[in-house]
Amino acid sequence: MRELSAPVVHIVDDDRDMRDSLAFLLRSVDIGVQVYATATEFLALYRADQPGCLLFDVRMPDISGLELYERLVADGVTLPVIFMTAYADVPMAVRALKSGAVEFLEKPFNRQMLLERVQRAIADDVARRQQGEQWEDVARRMSDLTERERNVLEMVLTGVPNKAIASKLEITERTVELRRASLMKKLDITSAVELIRLMTQYEIFSETRRSATAGKYGTAATRQDTHHPQS
Repeated sequence: MRELSAPVVHIVDDDRDMRDSLAFLLRSVDIGVQVYATATEFLALYRADQPGCLLFDVRMPDISGLELYERLVADGVTLPVIFMTAYADVPMAVRALKSGAVEFLEKPFNRQMLLERVQRAIADDVARRQQGEQWEDVARRMSDLTERERNVLEMVLTGVPNKAIASKLEITERTVELRRASLMKKLDITSAVELIRLMTQYEIFSETRRSATAGKYGTAATRQDTHHPQS
């Protein structure tokens, strides 16, 4: 797996004093920081491949923090977000949390609490990315399997014994054993139990990724239809 780059907290707040204060606080504990005065500036400079978290002011002049994050979610960005506001109310908090917010903080907030929330959000994001890298590696190894090895794999996963596999595929039992050994070597596992566990977890990951992709493009399509109604 490739090594992740250093985490960065992206602060988007139109209040310069607040931006500077938060940046100083986070850098004092060796957390990387990028600051932006507007959502537009953030969108122009943000790199989705960088781990970390988002620290958004809710009310901003061009695009609100909530609208900004909802746009990122629609584009498939999964970085944790902490919202800040001096004008908190229940509907706003509900909307923020439904959009995927980690935390919703009212200004002025306790700085130590903010640090704890940021550090936890970063740790969660790094762990999620590392897990994603792990399963991407499994996907690459899966792509190395031949069609014949895949046929054997499918039957092994359904509990079919080697003798029955050989009969169904019209090959010798020794050939089944060789293909089974080859696919297990490619997947870097040593037992049938480990194989079943790996494939079960991989299927869960794949289904989650497919659902996220469908949600991303479904949201984008809905947004496009809303903006461009048919005549």
